[in-house]
Amino acid sequence: MGTLKTTNIQTITGSGTLTLGTSGETLTVPTGVTVGGLMSNTPAFSARPNANQSIASTSFVKLSFQTENFDTDNAFDNSTNYRFTVPTGKAGKYYFEGTYLLNSNDDKMYISYLYKNGSRLDNSIGKEVTGGGASSAGATSSIIIDLAVGDYMEYYVYHSSGANRDTLQNYCYFAGYRLLGS
Repeated sequence: MGTLKTTNIQTITGSGTLTLGTSGETLTVPTGVTVGGLMSNTPAFSARPNANQSIASTSFVKLSFQTENFDTDNAFDNSTNYRFTVPTGKAGKYYFEGTYLLNSNDDKMYISYLYKNGSRLDNSIGKEVTGGGASSAGATSSIIIDLAVGDYMEYYVYHSSGANRDTLQNYCYFAGYRLLGS
């Protein structure tokens, strides 16, 4: 077989379905080749706070993430709502993860949750971690979830240490991305 060299492949009509290969065949993309569009995990973002945040005891508090490490589709609001909103044309399955650490050294409860459209997702509970004499404690949450255009995700934290505690900004983040092919 020969090698097909071209700069553009499209259907005869300019619209419709274009099929590469048939059932049972494997398409290979060599190392070093960049594939865009459907083959990328976008939108994607990663954000962190720019300062410590005081968290009241026994209250669910949304963390503020003002600094974006990256935001491929400008879908994360890092100035007012600190949330990711699914952009037009980007519905699908997403992975989200958030983590926080507080300056605390007690044996109390530390929980984190992801929220969808303002409601807590109970299946996203972060692992409870106790201080146990250490200088800090916290939790991490993650989830894979189907989202529609306009749905938004937020990250909330909780602790029961009896007094306000400050987050340790260098150990907090919120990130997510659309799963490949969703």
